[in-house]
Amino acid sequence: MSKKLVLLLVMLLVALCVSPFAASAQAAKIKIGFLPGVVDPFYQVMQLGVEKAAAELGIDVVTQVPDSWGPTVQTPILQAMVARGDLNYLITAPTDKDQMVAPLQAALDAGIKIITVDTFLGDGDYVNGPVKFPISYIGSDNVEGGRIAAKALADVLGGKGKVYIQNTNVGASTTEQRSQGFQDGLKDFPGMTLVGQDYNLDDANTSATQTTAKLQAVPDLAGIFGVNVFSAEGAGNAVVSAGLGGKVQVVAFDATKDAIEKLKAGVVTLVIAQKPFDMGFLAVEFAVADSDGVTSLPPRVTTGYAIINAQNVDDPAVARFIYQTP
Repeated sequence: MSKKLVLLLVMLLVALCVSPFAASAQAAKIKIGFLPGVVDPFYQVMQLGVEKAAAELGIDVVTQVPDSWGPTVQTPILQAMVARGDLNYLITAPTDKDQMVAPLQAALDAGIKIITVDTFLGDGDYVNGPVKFPISYIGSDNVEGGRIAAKALADVLGGKGKVYIQNTNVGASTTEQRSQGFQDGLKDFPGMTLVGQDYNLDDANTSATQTTAKLQAVPDLAGIFGVNVFSAEGAGNAVVSAGLGGKVQVVAFDATKDAIEKLKAGVVTLVIAQKPFDMGFLAVEFAVADSDGVTSLPPRVTTGYAIINAQNVDDPAVARFIYQTP
């Protein structure tokens, strides 16, 4: 964890631990629901963080994972979790920043407090923005992540070349921000040209098909930014299938096993690792702190990145951020 995050955790623990017995007694009174966005390595690692914190605090967690992304899938699962009647808190990654507002407001009205992780509601500003009811939004600075990707491609391409964005879903707050950050970052490199953006609906096969079509349409394509697990996986597979590994540079968001393998093979130039374990762990800490009466919880917490390249991928201090799933 970053020094800032460690300090925050220490502060929370101090607030919780008037005595370890008091914290345990309070924790035993709450039950937490965990509803991520979809089945993928990122959320699997987040679940490990949730479960680790819950085990340490003796809290029961009810986890439901949608098998595909989107509010039409996530909403009925949410409603079923609310209907249980025994949840006090919900840790969730909303699959649409607008469409999930009403269902989550309904959960709050039923007595379940909300903490959002990875993705957010409204504009993510729970103090001054249009949506204020979640306790906090814990996740990466996704605009900055997009800028990092743009600079990485510019560095390896010498500041010149045509580039392409492989995106996931319209309305997904995090990936919209990564795309915007990437486009903002390109403004610092006049020799770089964005030639398109496609949405694969969180499907690696669709991503591969779209990327293959783009490679054919733009034979001098120089770089690709894959904004999440499935986008980067599909884009990388298309580049390999076209025999362009090492010629078309790919920046992958999320440090999956596939992304690291492609990094070592020279297909992927840079992997941007988020810290999903920290997001899940801290969200549980926030729920317990809130239940214990802490009123100073920050409404926004950024968890940072680890930047992984061919030079540092085997460094244990960096490799620990590679997503290790069960």
